[in-house]
Amino acid sequence: MKLYVAPYAPNPRRATMFVAEKGVSDIEVVTLNLPEGEHRSEAYRKKSPFSQVPTLELDDGRCLTESRAICAYLEALHPEPNLMGRDPFERAWIEMWDRRMELMFTMPLMLWVRHGNPVLAAIERNQNADVAQINQAQAMRMAKWLDGELGTRAWVAGDRFTIADITAACGMDFAKMMKWRPGDDLPNLRGWRERIAARPAGQVAA
Repeated sequence: MKLYVAPYAPNPRRATMFVAEKGVSDIEVVTLNLPEGEHRSEAYRKKSPFSQVPTLELDDGRCLTESRAICAYLEALHPEPNLMGRDPFERAWIEMWDRRMELMFTMPLMLWVRHGNPVLAAIERNQNADVAQINQAQAMRMAKWLDGELGTRAWVAGDRFTIADITAACGMDFAKMMKWRPGDDLPNLRGWRERIAARPAGQVAA
């Protein structure tokens, strides 16, 4: 299998962190240069019609695009260590938290960076300062709420590391491009990220 990714982008990082935590070693990682438009080539569009990364290409040529779908496929192939739930309730519980992290935390962080960082102007050609400001405010509200939640447990969805932690970490790491990291005002969020850094998923380069 081949996994097509791009540097810094949160969605490819979500997949590579998942692969690292699973310990899967038989996937070839192919890095695309987004500023040079490699994801828009005709050959790549045949794999990913919307020019998205990541894309997982199976040995038989079939392709999956959407990071969550890629992770679900790999979870089915490699059930342990389990990252998405072992029974119906736990699977739903982890998915609930993963969706919260994706839509309420990582997405606002991504939009803040994409619309607020001048380095990304070549990729995000319709940057909007108002969009950046609105999403920054939403992300900071969520960061404060999440800090409170992490004061009651070690990981986002409970007492063990799951895909919900990966999703949240991807967004937070992407926000380093805006020079934001949780400080003394968010000690639980900072401690959580430090715990991730010690794991296989935390060794994946941002």
